Amino acid sequence: MFGLQYFSFVDLWSPLELAIAAVVVIAFLIVTGPKRTWFPDSAPVSIGRKIAFVVGVALYYFAQSGPLSLLGHLMFSAHMTAMSIAYLIAPPLMLIGIPGWFVRSLLRNRALERILKALTHPLITVMCFNMLFSFYHMPAIHDYVMTHFTIHRLFFAVLLIAAFMMWWPVISPVPEWNRLSELKKMAYIFANGVLITPACALIIFANTAVFATYNDPAIWAKAMGYCVPTNASLLLDQFEGPQYFALFDPQEDQQLGGVIMKIMQEITYGAALAYIFFNWYSRERAKEDLEPDPVA
Repeated sequence: MFGLQYFSFVDLWSPLELAIAAVVVIAFLIVTGPKRTWFPDSAPVSIGRKIAFVVGVALYYFAQSGPLSLLGHLMFSAHMTAMSIAYLIAPPLMLIGIPGWFVRSLLRNRALERILKALTHPLITVMCFNMLFSFYHMPAIHDYVMTHFTIHRLFFAVLLIAAFMMWWPVISPVPEWNRLSELKKMAYIFANGVLITPACALIIFANTAVFATYNDPAIWAKAMGYCVPTNASLLLDQFEGPQYFALFDPQEDQQLGGVIMKIMQEITYGAALAYIFFNWYSRERAKEDLEPDPVA
């Protein structure tokens, strides 16, 4: 499918990263299950929250180390799908699953707690994530990151941290750290949607294909060399560049990538708004139920 049949199991599934993801999931299930007594004031974690965390880890692995990651080196539209899943969808699912008592146990150090509170201030998080995400999609920056392995690893690690920070004010595992009312959370989500729109627009409405990683065979081969354990010259000899796998011409694929990113962002933020609203509604209904009936 889409040319993936030409690559090996190791190319497609990155066994080392798969093992790391499996270790993270197993450790989470152990900590939130039989070994939660290790942590003070621990409480049972619901099956739904455990599933959310596991799905979040699986999605991140699939997008950044699995077949979708490899496909993202062949088509820009697949790359944008992977970016949307890895940084807009996977982090909030993992945050939903992480119990508050686990976070509190890690932050017994007051200095560390103050640092995390500062880094998760809504004004900092909304600017940090969207600036990094938009900065990455400047053509020169994107091509540089994609063709320099160490920078690529570091940048994506920082972007993942920024994604968790961005979602923290909306889905904080520690309720007492909530700084925003539901109305302010909705405004916060709306602001994120506005700030990411220029990057989408530049990609969608560019008059030409602007990413050399998907247009220049030599640069593409260099980027692919970090993704699959093979010689770049062999890739060029066998496939003659990314156009071998293309379903669309480079500009159409680029435009499709921008549209996918915007649509997935709208769906994700729409789901977040619904999550906030229904939690708000449920809490208000619970308050009304607890209020005594007025004496006639």
